[in-house]
Amino acid sequence: MIGEKELIRLFPDFKELVQPAGIDLRVDEVYRQAGPGSLIDDEKNLPPLERLDPPVYTLEPGKSYLVSVDRRIEIPEGYAMLYLPRSTLLRSFVSVHTAVGDPGFRGTLQFLVQNCGEYEYRIKRGERIAQGVVFPVKGSGRYSGSYQED
Repeated sequence: MIGEKELIRLFPDFKELVQPAGIDLRVDEVYRQAGPGSLIDDEKNLPPLERLDPPVYTLEPGKSYLVSVDRRIEIPEGYAMLYLPRSTLLRSFVSVHTAVGDPGFRGTLQFLVQNCGEYEYRIKRGERIAQGVVFPVKGSGRYSGSYQED
């Protein structure tokens, strides 16, 4: 894991969001699933999405949402990023499901957010939902998957 000074050097666009052990990531858009999807023989058919109206999003109990982060990220070669939920969400019965950020990934992060509680949860665009923790990776390759944005 790397600290604040190195995080600011590697991710200057996130300078104001750097914490002692990671980078805060904030809500931009929130989407609800609007149809089926599939993954068969490595063919990705992502489900269609319905965008909710900003700036305050209401997460219904027992429902899942796809949440995009408010800016693109570029993970330098030689580093990987793990994403962890902010504790306020967990204490509010809201779960954030994440994946690994591979070395060389460029693009907009999206997380699955689920209201596991029995009541509505409201969250505003710009609120912090996760923290990216960065680790050096020796001998890494470079991400070249289908979610790379130029």
